[in-house]
Amino acid sequence: MKHRILWSSFIALILVGSCKNNTETPIQETTEEELGVISKKQATPVFSFSFVGCNRIDRHNQSSSNPSTANVYALERIYQDMDSLSQKPELFFFLGDLVLAESTLPNLDSQLKAWEKLYDVNPISKSGIELVAVPGNHEMLSYTPNGEIPLAGSTDVWLKYMKKYMPTGRKTAPDTLGLDNRLTFAFTKHNVGFVVMNTDTYNPNGLEGQLPVSWVNNQVEAYKKDSAIDHIFVLGHRPYYVNGQPDTTHGGLPQGGQLWPTFEKNGVVAMLSAHQHNYERSQPINNTLGGGTYQIVAGHGGSVNNRHVSHSPPFFGYSLITVMSDGSVELDTRGYCTGDTYLTPVSSNPMTSRDKTTLTWAKNPNTFTNPYTGCQ
Repeated sequence: MKHRILWSSFIALILVGSCKNNTETPIQETTEEELGVISKKQATPVFSFSFVGCNRIDRHNQSSSNPSTANVYALERIYQDMDSLSQKPELFFFLGDLVLAESTLPNLDSQLKAWEKLYDVNPISKSGIELVAVPGNHEMLSYTPNGEIPLAGSTDVWLKYMKKYMPTGRKTAPDTLGLDNRLTFAFTKHNVGFVVMNTDTYNPNGLEGQLPVSWVNNQVEAYKKDSAIDHIFVLGHRPYYVNGQPDTTHGGLPQGGQLWPTFEKNGVVAMLSAHQHNYERSQPINNTLGGGTYQIVAGHGGSVNNRHVSHSPPFFGYSLITVMSDGSVELDTRGYCTGDTYLTPVSSNPMTSRDKTTLTWAKNPNTFTNPYTGCQ
């Protein structure tokens, strides 16, 4: 009995000590800030896609040795870097001005044919990255002393070589108001809706910068109502915002003012464009809506600066967007610093991130200011 009493006392002491220790060492709760860090660490990519435009050379640099009229060195560096990523993009949008053209149907035909051959022999064509080809003004228009006008038959030539690089299952805009809308379409991938515009649609009025406005707006609104779609992107060669300001001239999108309010109202993440031979990221804020759709100009694909033959953008490359499992959208714009001329090979200049940010709906504190100074 004595031993039993002693043993019971010993157990009681242990229990008291245990309770005392639990009292003196409270359980540490995870703060909201720490939970945010944990959530961010656990977020994984849903999928990614890349985009760029404007790789064609200048008229002064045409030669029979380069029938594609592409800036081949810049193009191959873009392909190589994209293919080397640990997580390759599923889609690659080429946003127009693949070739010089902007003249006659025979020139457009021969240049697109050569461009396709250039693509087919590059490892990128076997990488599993799906190319989505989007036309620009140099593929759709013809230059005249009085300006650029629609080139009749250009849509057929484009489809002859580029139809295979248009996604299957796409929804194509119907022809309306005399517009040939076969190159404006929409499709979905994972939880993302894409609206792709031919921003220089052929029309009998001889106007540049035309597109099926009502159809684009309706498609954006339809994606907004679709519970399976979490993010909407609109893509087209011409941008509406240039240097942070609306531009309805040749340098921008004449009908952009009829589109942008719909983009904002329906929370479009970004309009992705090229046309300007530079890289720009702006976010016009709609104070009523408490945020804004981004305009990203990825015209840093290898073309010389507009009207400045001796000058090139500070870097050539491409942009990458990754949609994350926590709902965030990450942008990474990559590029290498250009050489003495825009065609100069610069193998010693690495391809690195030049603009990296999260595309928040609220005003993004991480702004991108032109001109880019990282290559000085």
